[in-house]
Amino acid sequence: MKYRSALAIGASAAFTALALSSCSGQVSATSVPDDCVPQSEVKTLQEGVLTVAAPEFPPFSSVSNGQATGADADIVKQFAADNCLEIRMEPTSYAGTIPAVQSNRADLAIGCYYRTAQRAEIVDLSAPVYTDDMGVISGDGVTSIRAMEQLKVGTVDGYLWVADMKSVLGDKLTVYPSAVEMQADLKAGRIQVGLDGFGSAAEMYKDIPDYKVLVVEPDERVVASREPAQIGFPHTKGNTSLTEALDASIESMKADGKISEILTANGLPETAAETGEPRLIK
Repeated sequence: MKYRSALAIGASAAFTALALSSCSGQVSATSVPDDCVPQSEVKTLQEGVLTVAAPEFPPFSSVSNGQATGADADIVKQFAADNCLEIRMEPTSYAGTIPAVQSNRADLAIGCYYRTAQRAEIVDLSAPVYTDDMGVISGDGVTSIRAMEQLKVGTVDGYLWVADMKSVLGDKLTVYPSAVEMQADLKAGRIQVGLDGFGSAAEMYKDIPDYKVLVVEPDERVVASREPAQIGFPHTKGNTSLTEALDASIESMKADGKISEILTANGLPETAAETGEPRLIK
């Protein structure tokens, strides 16, 4: 996922007004069994209901035909089930998700949100759930940054690794405004390798068998290759019960392998569940 997009916190009140107005309606998931015992005591905006701002951003978040899917959606659905909460998905624009949480229109947001210091000032953040790895797109399975020094490489503006890769590759690196332009040059042979967030790239190239999408090998010169961005769930500021419940559920789902299972089911690397100690992007 792009860092620039991840920081689209939308402080404007106009975004808040639009946050839920463009949705196609609420998507209410499972009912809660009468004998359900919650893992944690959780306060939500509406008692017994977890309201989730859900943008269209596969493979992390998608609402289609009345069903919410994607890695983030699946993890949050498990969290709701563990805590005896009905879950209500509110389809939003990507720019509208954080304002929806900030203005108490939703309890939390999904959609591969980076844990950043800037974001933590306006919403609370869960513990790291998984990482957004640096993905490499190529025809022959390149994963080494040293190998890329002999090739023409493209990436999308705004990612964490762009400055480091410019230092390593110099004029062999082309920076594109979006993944669409980069894909066009990759297909045309003007570049040989593309760099994108692994999940976004896996989704974009899943039906193009000529290209492989792999996780980059760690390289000491490129920080993001060694410490990929951590993803968390932005949620309502000051709701410590929700923070604690999310963190407890995330820890439990990591321990029993549930998060790894959900990641692989959505085309993401199992190793992304190995987040390391919590850290914020400054």
